[in-house]
Amino acid sequence: MTDRMGGGKFSGDSGGATVVFRTEADFGGAERDEWSYAPAVGVGPLRFGMTVDEVVEAVEILGRTKVGECARHHAIFSPTWRVEAHRRGAAPSPLAVTAYVSQAVGLFCIAADAVHGPQVAHDGIPLVGRDLSELESDTIAYAEAMDVLFRYTPEGYAGPDDPGVVMRGQLVGQVLRSRPLFMVTRDGANTEWDSMPSEEYRFNGQSTA
Repeated sequence: MTDRMGGGKFSGDSGGATVVFRTEADFGGAERDEWSYAPAVGVGPLRFGMTVDEVVEAVEILGRTKVGECARHHAIFSPTWRVEAHRRGAAPSPLAVTAYVSQAVGLFCIAADAVHGPQVAHDGIPLVGRDLSELESDTIAYAEAMDVLFRYTPEGYAGPDDPGVVMRGQLVGQVLRSRPLFMVTRDGANTEWDSMPSEEYRFNGQSTA
């Protein structure tokens, strides 16, 4: 479902109203790595279409990696692998990024952990680790100020007007925080939502902190 909105960190005057968004530092983003996002291209050092070996090499900047095969829940999808990138320097090393690689199309989904993942912004609005209600408030305020669009996922989470960004919820303590998936479609699926790895459903409403 699509509604009026946009994305961006903005401070200015629109129709006599001043809109100011929180920055990364306001909710701990200053302590995170910052990765750029390019729609249909990739996030940080990761590019859609990469092989498993290429993904492992790209995320070694974070720390150790772990590769596993995903359960095949849908026959239409080719075999898929999960590459987990864990941060170095801590014991046990926390999971920061999960990348999903399809045999048919290569890397198609990149999930940023709400607690330990890199910060990624869309037009200036930080997307990772946000209280989902605060993120929604910011996107609505920006929409009203800039007269642009935003999206709700089928689960009701607000995010940018970009089909390649699928917003998920990750329960951290008692707060549901944003866990964005950066995606392209895979194996003939119609939308990114249809392409979402089944492993990502388990994060919704379950504690990973």
